Amino acid sequence: MKIAFVGKGGSGKTTLSSLFIRHLAATGAPVVAVDADINQHLGPALGLDEAEAAAWPAMGEHLALIKDCLRGSNPRISSADTMIKTTPPGEGSRLLRVREDNPVHDACARPVELDGGAVRLMVTGPFTEADLGVACYHSKTGAVELYLNHLVDGPDEYVVVDMTAGSDSFASGLFTRFDITFLVAEPTRKGISVYRQYKEYARDFGVVLKVVGNKVQGQDDLDFLRAEVGEDLLVTVGHSDWVRALEKGRPPRFELLEDANRRALHRLRTAADATYELRDWERYTRQMVQFHLKNAQLWGNERTGADLAAQVDPSFVLGEGVTATA
Repeated sequence: MKIAFVGKGGSGKTTLSSLFIRHLAATGAPVVAVDADINQHLGPALGLDEAEAAAWPAMGEHLALIKDCLRGSNPRISSADTMIKTTPPGEGSRLLRVREDNPVHDACARPVELDGGAVRLMVTGPFTEADLGVACYHSKTGAVELYLNHLVDGPDEYVVVDMTAGSDSFASGLFTRFDITFLVAEPTRKGISVYRQYKEYARDFGVVLKVVGNKVQGQDDLDFLRAEVGEDLLVTVGHSDWVRALEKGRPPRFELLEDANRRALHRLRTAADATYELRDWERYTRQMVQFHLKNAQLWGNERTGADLAAQVDPSFVLGEGVTATA
């Protein structure tokens, strides 16, 4: 299952995504965790110290390798240089699996040991001083989009992505790449405004959107969220001494997380698992192609000097039955 955590800056989306990742790992589920937020806080939230997190291999710095790997023997892609962030797979493309070792995982993923399990962590990489004035951070998150475009995941396999803050993911088709999106919202007008914007943008794309109310302190906060988001409100989370200890760099054993928060995480997993039956690989592939053609026309053709519409394989549909090219 592909799962996104979104929300405004400071909403707690990284903290909640890290708790969800720990929850999955504690059950023994295979998990790939991806930090697609340019602020790069997911590693420390999973227990890495600042030096470890800073040394993590960045997907953005391995974009050439990622493109070359995913291109495979696809005859419609003349070279890796003509691939852009939205390039869809076709016959001959190298498809990826959650549980496997492959060149992308070898270059970009490293294990993070958690009490009760381990996960693979990948990061886009931070926006550096060298990028100032010459680069857009969406070029870095483009590596994540390519990864998800070529990923074939099954039930009880999880890719959890901590997304950029606010509605920045709508700068590409990345927001359509998930089985479910958890929007973390505080019971405030600003928190709700991000929800409304996300809901409006995602309305026509079949995005499954559920709200996780965070920093909920009482009945008034709960009533506010219920009134503003209605049935999209899945669960709420309040104060956590466990999280406060984590933020101080002294996380207790995960089994000591408060029962109420443990139940909330279980509800998130139940909601994510339920979306498996809703999967529509034809729509998923169609949306991939839709955003690729749009990006090709707006800037991709000019940037690469190629007709990127020719990369689309009209007979190809991504799915669990498709064989990955070695």
